[in-house]
Amino acid sequence: MPLTGFTIPRSPGGRASIVPYPPWHYVGDFLVVEYWADPEKAVSCLPAGLDPHPDAGRCAAVFADWQSCSESGGELLDPSRSQYKEVFLVVNALLDGEEVTTCPFIWVDRDFALTRGWLQGFPKKLGSIWITRTFGLESPADPGVKAGATFGGTCAAYERRVAEATVTLERLSEAGPTHNDPPIVNVRHFPRLEAGRHDDPAVHELARSRSRSRVVSPVWEGSATLDLFGAAHEEHDLLAPVRVGKGFRFTFGYTVDDQEIVKDLRA
Repeated sequence: MPLTGFTIPRSPGGRASIVPYPPWHYVGDFLVVEYWADPEKAVSCLPAGLDPHPDAGRCAAVFADWQSCSESGGELLDPSRSQYKEVFLVVNALLDGEEVTTCPFIWVDRDFALTRGWLQGFPKKLGSIWITRTFGLESPADPGVKAGATFGGTCAAYERRVAEATVTLERLSEAGPTHNDPPIVNVRHFPRLEAGRHDDPAVHELARSRSRSRVVSPVWEGSATLDLFGAAHEEHDLLAPVRVGKGFRFTFGYTVDDQEIVKDLRA
């Protein structure tokens, strides 16, 4: 009997895979902070194949509290396999003149989400992430989704705080966030271990994320704060804010079962 499964570990029944076969269905609560980093430092984080955006320091920080499942939906009945949180930074760029974003830094708190991200080109690392929740009740412990409510998010990696943000809601947003709105294009990179070929990756390509069946709640906006803290094992503070714009909170869902390989960077 052949071993089966979408990812390792492949097994006789295929159930041991870290990530099941697509489609993958997602829904999550988002905090988004739009901001600007030092333009030269932001450009230094762009992969080959992408050009600087005219507004070269334009970035966004995203804190997301996710629930996801495969087509069977079985993970929803085993929540440790469906729920996770993540924090990521995006930089605005151009791909052949088209506005795109790219994600140079991201942390997540579950192995299935980390592996799934590597398949898509997100350079995920493990972290400890916490985000204020709301439960729809009038309670001092629940900020609610209303004017004056403040939500916070934090991220630590290797026991060091690397990011924190707040968003204070003021009004319903007409346009929603724009800094993370363009399509996201990331680098899928899988190196070789063979001696003499460490700088000759097996896979090194630009990949554009694709999603479908997108649904979104009303979007709230307001004032925001963002801090990125340096650490010996990180470089994300290259993208530390020099100016912070609006913050946003909303709920978003979609399905992923495809991606577009834009360019082989080994050529």
